[in-house]
Amino acid sequence: MTNNWLKAISAAVLVAGGVSGAVASTAEPTQPVGDPTAGEAKAGVICVACHGPMGNSINPEWPKLAGQHPEYIYKQIMDFKGGRRENVLMTAQAAALSEQDARDMAAYYAKQTQSGGVADPAAAVLGERIYRGGNPESGVPACSGCHGPAGLGEGLSKFPRISGQQAAYVKLTLGYFRAGTRANDPNGMMRGVAARMTEPEIAAVSQYIQGLGQ
Repeated sequence: MTNNWLKAISAAVLVAGGVSGAVASTAEPTQPVGDPTAGEAKAGVICVACHGPMGNSINPEWPKLAGQHPEYIYKQIMDFKGGRRENVLMTAQAAALSEQDARDMAAYYAKQTQSGGVADPAAAVLGERIYRGGNPESGVPACSGCHGPAGLGEGLSKFPRISGQQAAYVKLTLGYFRAGTRANDPNGMMRGVAARMTEPEIAAVSQYIQGLGQ
């Protein structure tokens, strides 16, 4: 009788612990969600001159933000603000932004439709080969491994959407990673990749990415 009673109590404790753990897991705090309406108003004052209407920049050296993952945009703004990423224009703009400002603008841009782009067909041949298969001889991994076959990335992992991004901007960014002048990539992943890429490979991949998904 006593043994059966003890077993019953133990089972009840285990079940209760399991339920408690499940509730605690469900109740874990998540990153606060931004307000896209508030973000639109803020972006219209701060961002539109460089990143264009609805986040589709017309300057090929400035990135399109439309359709980008909000987690990624938020991280970049806060990295500019915190000095982990440097750019004369963006560092100055981000300095005055609060965390909520960054979340709101990220939420706004994430809901916009990207304008896409067109690749140079000749360059895109090598670009596609590198994007999908890497370069085994030099140790360059396939871009699709992190950014996905369609270049849509993964928000929670903070792998950005690169599909349709400006070729000139992608080329510049890979160059910065290669030189180590941009160093806010998790665990140095992009610096390691770009350091193994040749200039022709960077140019070709950038062109392929610009036309990806179109």
